[in-house]
Amino acid sequence: MTSTKPLRALRSVGVAVQLLLKGFAMGTAGLIPGVSGGTLALLLGVYETLVEAIRVASSPQTVKALLGRRWMEFGERVSWQLLVPIGLGALTAVITMSHIMEWLLNTFPIQMSAFFFGLVAASMVVVARKIEHWNPRIAIGFILGAAAAWFLLDLTPAQTPNTLWMLFLSGAVAKCAFVLPGISGSYVLLVFGQYQYALAAVTQRNILAIAMILLGAVAGLVTFAQALSWLFRRHRDLTLAVLGGLILSSLRTLWPWMMTYTSAANIERQRPILPAAWTPEVGVVALLVVVGFFVVLALGREPARQTEV
Repeated sequence: MTSTKPLRALRSVGVAVQLLLKGFAMGTAGLIPGVSGGTLALLLGVYETLVEAIRVASSPQTVKALLGRRWMEFGERVSWQLLVPIGLGALTAVITMSHIMEWLLNTFPIQMSAFFFGLVAASMVVVARKIEHWNPRIAIGFILGAAAAWFLLDLTPAQTPNTLWMLFLSGAVAKCAFVLPGISGSYVLLVFGQYQYALAAVTQRNILAIAMILLGAVAGLVTFAQALSWLFRRHRDLTLAVLGGLILSSLRTLWPWMMTYTSAANIERQRPILPAAWTPEVGVVALLVVVGFFVVLALGREPARQTEV
C-alpha cells in the first residue's frame, strides 16, 4: 500500500508557496498609494480567513498562553501555516519591491494608475459576488462606505514631524487601512505626511524607523482585526457591502489623468479629467485598464476554494 505522507507533504509545500506569493502580492499592493493590500486579500480568497487568524492569534487567551509559557496551547491557537508564509511574502515584497515600485510610479505614472484602476474597479464585482442577500440595508451600507472613503481620501496631507512616536502612530493607522479594501495604507502615510520618509527608511535601511513603523503596524493590526472579525461573524453581508463602498471611492485616486489645482484655502489638490484627444498613448492606457479588470475577474473566479487554505 502506497503511503500518502509524501503526497501530503508536497501538497503542504504547494499551499505554503501559494500563500507566500499571495502575501508578496499584498505587500506589493501596500506600497502603492491608492491600492490596498486588503483588496488583494479579498481577490485572492484569503481575506476573511486571514482576519480571523489574526483575531485568534492576538486574543487574550492566546496572549495568556504565551505569557504563561504554555507553548503547546499557544502553538495550537496560532495559525502558523497561514500567517507565517503570508507575513514572509509581504515582508519580502516591502524589502525587494520598494525601489522597483518607486521607479515604475515615477517613470510610468499614467500607465501604472490605469492598470490598478482596472484592478480595483473589477474588485467591486468580486465583492458583490460574495454578498449572498442584497436588500435596502445592505445598499445603505454600501453608500455609507463609499461616502466615508470619499471623505478620507479628500483629506489634505499633513505636515508632521518625523519622530518615533509619529512613525508608530502612522504605522498603526496605516496597517488598519492596509486591512481595509479600498483604503491604502500608503495613502494614510501620505495623509500623515510620513510616506516619503517611510519609503526612504526602507530603501536606506533605517532600522530604528522601520522598527517603529512595524511596531505600530502590529498594534494597529491586532486591535482592528478583533473588531473586523466580529463584524464578519455577525454582519457578513453588511460588512462586505461597506468594504465595497470603500473600494468604489478609492477609484478617484487611481484615475490615470489628473489636473492639479489650488483650492480656495491655498491647498494643492487633484481632480480627474478626460484626455484632450484620442492618441496611441490613450489607447495603451485604456488597454491597461481592461487588462487589470479581467486579471482580477480571473483571480476571483473560485473564491470559495481559495479561501480554505
